[in-house]
Amino acid sequence: MNYDVVVVGAGPVGSTAARYAAKNGAKVLLVEEHSSIGSPVGCTGLLSTRAVAECELRPSDEFVLNSIRGAFVYAPDGQCLPIDGKQTKAYVVSRKNFDRSLATLAVEEGVELSLRTNAVGLEQAGLEQADRKAETETCGKKDPPVKLKVLRNGEPEIINAGVVIGADGVKSQIARYAGLGMPERVLPGIQIEAPYASEDSALVELFPGSQAPGFFAWTVPLNERISRIGLAVEPNLLGQGETPISCLQNFLASNPHVKARYGGGMLDFVVGGIPIGPPEKTCTDGVLVVGDAAGQAKPTSGGGVYPGALAAKIAGRVAAEAALEGNTSSGRLAEYDRLWRKALGKELEIGMKVHDHIGKLEDRQLNELIASLNTPSILETITDYGDMDHPSVVLKKLVLSANSLRLMKAFGTFVRTCF
Repeated sequence: MNYDVVVVGAGPVGSTAARYAAKNGAKVLLVEEHSSIGSPVGCTGLLSTRAVAECELRPSDEFVLNSIRGAFVYAPDGQCLPIDGKQTKAYVVSRKNFDRSLATLAVEEGVELSLRTNAVGLEQAGLEQADRKAETETCGKKDPPVKLKVLRNGEPEIINAGVVIGADGVKSQIARYAGLGMPERVLPGIQIEAPYASEDSALVELFPGSQAPGFFAWTVPLNERISRIGLAVEPNLLGQGETPISCLQNFLASNPHVKARYGGGMLDFVVGGIPIGPPEKTCTDGVLVVGDAAGQAKPTSGGGVYPGALAAKIAGRVAAEAALEGNTSSGRLAEYDRLWRKALGKELEIGMKVHDHIGKLEDRQLNELIASLNTPSILETITDYGDMDHPSVVLKKLVLSANSLRLMKAFGTFVRTCF
């Protein structure tokens, strides 16, 4: 039970981290508390083309259910902002099959996979001195840097590791055991899969406003007849007695556009949380956290696969190199924290500003904002530069465009605070 790297959580991020640790020469164990990969599902399953590419998968009928080229954005007053990307921008996927594809890649790289293995504790050797090596060679030493306590098929075991990577989601136990902080905020979300007559099954529908306080509601088509319908909210903006469930019920019953297309009932039901705002630290002696456990989801859309996969590659490589070098101190592992923030930090920071600004607008202000964007020249700019994973790109283009004065009136001082 001695490994260079142990990854907790076999979602897309965990499987990618494990694969990259193995690619860099480490002996790797990937543990998953559930009895199968990809279940239960807690995600909309809308992945940008860049997210799929970042995971190093080719789009396949094995996991792709539908292709998406844009969105209809509906203001609270019903006006529609059509954003057509003219080509595939995202895929609606079966998360079960997508996750299993990534776990298969990890196993093919030499990663050992252990299902029904639940992490229940963590002991760190204490590696404050960067040159301490006596306990850091994980194969054959009595005192490894990290002892991971697990229940495997209900039986207690101890796994010795050079580095433990926590990819165990929004309520990360690894982060808690290691004394790392939690994401700044968690947006509770709820989604059903239901009969729904899409206006165009190649475009998702987005509904910002008071029906989903602080975030937005959505419909994501699987085909012309079935969609995933859901929303997420900022908990502190909910009214008295409001819950995500009551918000979804109200949205289905009272939004005229949705009510006319929703066929009633549901085929599936999922709940989950979107972690936004990374903690101050994502590493400590012998431990890294990545993905939702590190609050690396995009605050604008809630998507976590692209930033999580990008960070997971860094985490896997750094963890493997540190373990093989015999130095898994927090100082050595800080390379991971520095590199992922260099790659993603600015975009997440701008995304949080956008999230907070848009989320606090009243319905009247959202109506005005969407009306101000609904011009041919602005829509052309959004089509040309819109990017689910890097929204700052289109923001900069809009601010620097000939429409900047028009947009400044709509955004107020917001654009000046972003850049």
